[in-house]
Amino acid sequence: MDLLANPLLKAERNVIRDICIIGGGPAGLAALKTIAETDEYKAGLWKPVLFEKRSNVGGVWFPAPPTDDPPQTPLYDSLTTNLPHPIMCYECFLFPPSTPLFPHAAAVQKYLEDFVAHFNLGPDIRLDTSVDDVKWDKSKSKWIVRTSTPGSEPEVTEFDSVIVGNGHYSEPRYPSAAGVSAWLKAGKAMHSAWYRRPDNLGDIVLVVGAGPSGQDISAEMRTTAKVVIHSVSGAKSEDVAPNYKRRGRVVEFRDGGEVIFADGTVEKGIDYCILATGYNFSYPFFEDMVLGMPPPVPPLPSLLYNSKEHLFPLAKQLFPLQSQYPATAVAFPGLLKKVAPLPILEAQSRAIIKVYRDPDSFDAAQEAVDIISRYEELKAIYGDSPLALALAWHRLEGDHQFNHRDELNDFTGTPHVEPWVKEMYAKKDIMRAEWRELERIGEAEQWAKGVGEGGLDEWIELMRKVLRRAEDKKEVPKL
Repeated sequence: MDLLANPLLKAERNVIRDICIIGGGPAGLAALKTIAETDEYKAGLWKPVLFEKRSNVGGVWFPAPPTDDPPQTPLYDSLTTNLPHPIMCYECFLFPPSTPLFPHAAAVQKYLEDFVAHFNLGPDIRLDTSVDDVKWDKSKSKWIVRTSTPGSEPEVTEFDSVIVGNGHYSEPRYPSAAGVSAWLKAGKAMHSAWYRRPDNLGDIVLVVGAGPSGQDISAEMRTTAKVVIHSVSGAKSEDVAPNYKRRGRVVEFRDGGEVIFADGTVEKGIDYCILATGYNFSYPFFEDMVLGMPPPVPPLPSLLYNSKEHLFPLAKQLFPLQSQYPATAVAFPGLLKKVAPLPILEAQSRAIIKVYRDPDSFDAAQEAVDIISRYEELKAIYGDSPLALALAWHRLEGDHQFNHRDELNDFTGTPHVEPWVKEMYAKKDIMRAEWRELERIGEAEQWAKGVGEGGLDEWIELMRKVLRRAEDKKEVPKL
């Protein structure tokens, strides 16, 4: 069906639209691929350009040594996905047959490169090109974008739309605990962005942070340190193993390697600390944004705020509702946390295309109501703390991510999330533990061999097979 032939939309859509996409990671690639499949693109009406500052696509998955400040990527050597790839991947493009269920980062990088090649996205990608400045020109109703490439003069280009997909794993976030700056200055601590492998950092090493990197690093450091202390906010103090202690939130770093925790526990003689404390949202190139915590709601603020923990207010977690420029003239895909990322990026990209094609489908008044409703829901859970609300804003745990995906799918006329996706996501941790056991005993490769040659159903059956193995082990009576 030729969508451009629709007389109701032809007048709006039969115009040139220059589209700037910032970032060649999963978000930018999803947007570019979705645009490239439209009739408007094929007719030469939509003209996307994806700018990637590094020498290859892949974003956080493209490795680099930790020599920059901050590093170009926080990717550490042993990183594997914490989701099985059949529920993590783009729905339109599966991982190759025989791929381990929880692949190494190098396999994800190759997957993204193959994605670009398969859909012939290369001609619209400009590598080694940094986006340095983006500002709205009200008189022209255009975005003025300044880019730079090493060895060349900066370029200034006008765009109708901007898609900001630069990710949120570049600017390290540091804890506010007293004394942390002194430890960093003295070379006794570093952010996990610089971590690559378990080097000898001393006998007693403190790892701060309960996320995937904090868990991986605390486990790896036990191979080189005599004792690893893992600080997890809200955890009770316990000595889990002879060389592994779990403690709560750090409240103070003191001289002499002494650290005070929230429950009053004191640890002494700590040689080094790795801060796996996450990353800030950072958009140094985007001028039309206020850096700071937004005011309480209602009413919604008239400007876009970046608290470094969230962007606010965003309609559909994408489009900034503010007064400086049209809400749908810019989109920020990829902010959501605790989600299966690539399928949501596809759903977000389809929503962006929808508002390009049919601006009237974007109901700003209803979107404002939805934002305020979410604010009130989170406030009822987290209270009046602006920081707690900010931290929770883009976090969609459990079925909330699937509800959000289905809302986007309803908006674009796309089928709902398949039940097996929800089933497998809910059991991802059991599956990962079992897969690691299969790797440990040397059977994982055989389990994955040939799987996927017959399509998606084979991957679903493999995941169920892994889960059955875990369940069967539970049922074996202990002697």
